[in-house]
Amino acid sequence: QVQLVESGGGLVQAGGSLRLSCAASGRTFSTYFSDYVMGWFRQAPGKERELVAAISRTDNPSYADSVKGRFTISRDNAKNTVYLQMNTLDPEDTAVYYCAARWSTAAQYAYWGQGTKVTVSS
Repeated sequence: QVQLVESGGGLVQAGGSLRLSCAASGRTFSTYFSDYVMGWFRQAPGKERELVAAISRTDNPSYADSVKGRFTISRDNAKNTVYLQMNTLDPEDTAVYYCAARWSTAAQYAYWGQGTKVTVSS
């Protein structure tokens, strides 16, 4: 069974930091995790889900303009885990954050975690 499990969400004051983790498990990830593009999405109340950051199989990161310079995505293929370090958090960052995975040549993310809630207070 393929599974993505996020952790690290919580309540933080504006200007603070959080580090999200996403652990991948299951047969396909145990063998091919490094071949997957991993992404972090978020969805705020009343808003559409948006891609926040992604990291390729070659560790090339990409970011939404709204988080550039504040968020850092990284991966540890030995641990089948992807991270999102979030600094200088703003109330606008409040959302449920989801981890997702897609095969490197696929257009769509095929696997999703259950989400972890991040609340930034002003």
